[in-house]
Amino acid sequence: MYPGNMLGQLSIALEAMGWDSEDNVAVEIAGTSVYEIEGAGTKWAPLKGTRKYNKDAFIVIKNLDRNPTVPSQANPDLKQHHA
Repeated sequence: MYPGNMLGQLSIALEAMGWDSEDNVAVEIAGTSVYEIEGAGTKWAPLKGTRKYNKDAFIVIKNLDRNPTVPSQANPDLKQHHA
């Protein structure tokens, strides 16, 4: 199956948000689980570190160049009530 339709929809969404092809982006998969218990490598006891993609897993695309995170600033108008 050719992913053209999926990639076309993604391209339209990125363009609508004003993202540029030169932007620094990070693509991550969320909604997964990693087995942390030693297992035998079977369906019911996978090897430790095996990643399972849940049926509701999703892709997160972060634009690192347009990160709106701004550190909080102290409010100079606030007065201390207790000494």
